[in-house]
Parts: sequence; C-alpha cells; structure tokens
Amino acid sequence: MSKRVTHREVPEAHRASEHLDNERTFLAWVRTNIALISFGFVVARLSPTLSAVGATNASRVFARTTPVGIVLVVFGALVTALAAVRYDQVNRQIEAGVVKADRGLVWIVTLVIFLFSAGAVAYMVMEG
Repeated sequence: MSKRVTHREVPEAHRASEHLDNERTFLAWVRTNIALISFGFVVARLSPTLSAVGATNASRVFARTTPVGIVLVVFGALVTALAAVRYDQVNRQIEAGVVKADRGLVWIVTLVIFLFSAGAVAYMVMEG
C-alpha cells in the first residue's frame, strides 16, 4: 500500500511561478465573489424597484428577496475573507518550500453552496 503524501516540495527555482499561481487562484476567487456579491445586491434591491414601477405583489416579493440578497452578499464577503486567509497560508508554505492542499476549505464551501442550492430548489418547488 502506498503512503499518502500530505505535502508537496517546492523547488527554489519554481517558487516564483508558484507565487504567481497562488495569486491567480486568489484573484479567481475574488472575481467569483464580486459576482456573487453583485448578484446578492441586485436580488436585495429587486423588490423596491418593482414597487416603484407598480408591480403587483411587490411587497410579497420584497419580503423574500431581501434576505436572500443579504445572505448572498454576506456569503460572498465571507468566502473572500477565507480566500485571503488561504492565499496567505499558501504564500507562507511556498516560502517554506512545502505546500499542502486544504481540502477542508474546499469541502466547506462546496457544502454551503450545495445547501443554498438545495434550499433554492425546495423554495421553487414549494412556490411553483
């Protein structure tokens, strides 16, 4: 049976490339979270806009979209903070010459997104 590798050695000659890869990964997280925060803001502001143009049932929609929008904005901000922490950890690991994968963070973010998605599907089925 093979031994599970818990870290990867980073040769000195490859550290600059690893730092740039780490930065690109962080920026990808940031772009995704900016989109998520923007979408949450749009969802939260949707109902007042509908009320202003005289849409029917706008107050009922407002009661449901504002909390969803707020949750999306908070989730986007939280994941951005987690991405910054992970970026810093990887940066330090690269400098030390050893990089370890953080599967826990990936699974936590995946689980939260899955639960949000399941809740959205349940809501659409119940309302539809």
